[in-house]
Amino acid sequence: MNITKFSLLLVVFVDLIGQGLIIPILTTLLLSTDQAFLAPDTPQSTRQVYFGVAVAVFFLSWFLGAAYISRISDMIGRKKGILICLAGAFLGYVLMIVSLYVGSFLLLLLARVVTGFTAGNQPIAQAAMIDLSTNEQDRIRNLGYIIAGASAGLVAGPILGGLLSDPAALGRFASLSLPFYVAASVIAATMVLIALVFQDRVQDRMPLRFEPLEMFLVLWRITERPAILRISLVFFCYMFVLNSFYVFMDNYLESRFGYGTFMNSVAMMIFGLCAGISSAVLPAVFEARMPKRRIVVLALTVMGVSVLAFTLMPVGGLAIVAVAIVGIAFAVGYPTLLSIYSMAADGSEQGWVMGLTTALFTMGAAITSFAGGEAMAVDIALPFYYGAAVAALAIGLIGALWRYPAVRAIVAKPPQKQPPTATGSTQS
Repeated sequence: MNITKFSLLLVVFVDLIGQGLIIPILTTLLLSTDQAFLAPDTPQSTRQVYFGVAVAVFFLSWFLGAAYISRISDMIGRKKGILICLAGAFLGYVLMIVSLYVGSFLLLLLARVVTGFTAGNQPIAQAAMIDLSTNEQDRIRNLGYIIAGASAGLVAGPILGGLLSDPAALGRFASLSLPFYVAASVIAATMVLIALVFQDRVQDRMPLRFEPLEMFLVLWRITERPAILRISLVFFCYMFVLNSFYVFMDNYLESRFGYGTFMNSVAMMIFGLCAGISSAVLPAVFEARMPKRRIVVLALTVMGVSVLAFTLMPVGGLAIVAVAIVGIAFAVGYPTLLSIYSMAADGSEQGWVMGLTTALFTMGAAITSFAGGEAMAVDIALPFYYGAAVAALAIGLIGALWRYPAVRAIVAKPPQKQPPTATGSTQS
C-alpha cells in the first residue's frame, strides 16, 4: 500500500473513531451524578432526555449534510471534499473540549451539529480509492482497505475514549476531555498528510450547485420505484433495531450495572470488533448457502431476540454477550440488504441507492435517539422493547411486501455455487 492509499485509509479511520468514542463519554458526562457538567440535582429522567437529544442532533445534522458531503467531491474534487470534512470534525472536537471546560450543554449540542453535518468522509474516500484503481481486482483490494480502516476506527474509538478518560489507566492525567484532544490531534495530522500527498485523479467535475432539498429529493424518489420502496421499508426497520440498541446500550449499562466510561467503551469495542470481523467473513458464507430473504429474516430474528435478552441479563457480563451477538447478526444481514438494493437498481442509480441508505439510516437514528431519550426517562429498557418489536414488524413486512415480483426475483433467488466477492464485501 502506498502513502496515498494509506492517507485515505487514515481518513476513514479517524471518521469512524468519533462514533465509538463519543457515546461512552456522553453517557458518563450526562448520566453520572459524579460529574459536574449538569447540576447535581438534575433529575435522572431529564438526564436521559438530554442524552437522547445530544445523540439525535448529530444524526439529524448528518442527515441534512449527507447529500452534500456525498456529492461535494464530484463538484470541487476529492481532496477539497475530504479536507472540508476533516476541518468540520476538528472544529467539532474543539467545541466539545470548550463545552466541557465551561459546562455548557448548548455548546456541546453545537459541537455535535458541526461534527454531524461534516460527517461521512467514507463515501469520498471510497470514491477516491476507486479513482486510484487500475482494474477490477485492484478496486476490490482498495475498497477492502476502506473496510479495514472503518473496522479499525470502530474498535479504536472506544479504546481511545475508555483508556484516556480512566484514572485507573492514566491516573491524574485522565479526563473526559483528553480523548478529544488526542482525536483532534490525529485529525490535524491527517489533514496535513492529505494536503501533502493526495492528488485528485479525476479532472472532469460536476458544476458546483446548491440544492437545499437534496436529501429530501433522494427520499422522495422511492415513491416512484415500488421495488425499492418495499426494500426501503424493511431497511428502515432493520436500522431502527440497530440504533435502538447501539445508541442506548451504554446508557442502559450505566443505569443498571453502574458501568463507567471504560467499561462502556469496552462494550462498544466488542460490538465494533464482532461486527467488523463478521462483515468481512460471514456474508459470503451465508450467501453461498441460502437466499437473501432468508438471510435477512435470520439476522432480524437473532437481533430481535438478542436485544430483548440484553434487558433480561442479571449481570453485566452476560449483557455484553448479547452485545456481541447483536453485532454479529447485524454484520450478516447488513451487506445482504445493501446487495439487494444494488441489484434492484441499474448501473446509473447505484450512487442514488447508496445515498438513500445513508438518508434512511441517519433519519432513523435521529428519530430513534429523540424518542429513545424520552422512553428511557420512563423505563430504561423501553428502547430495547421497541427494537425487538420493530424486528418482528420487519419480518412481517418481508412476508407481506417482498412477494412483489421484482423484489422476489432478487431475494428468493437460490444461492450460487460460487459466492460473489465484490458486492457483499465492498458495500459493508
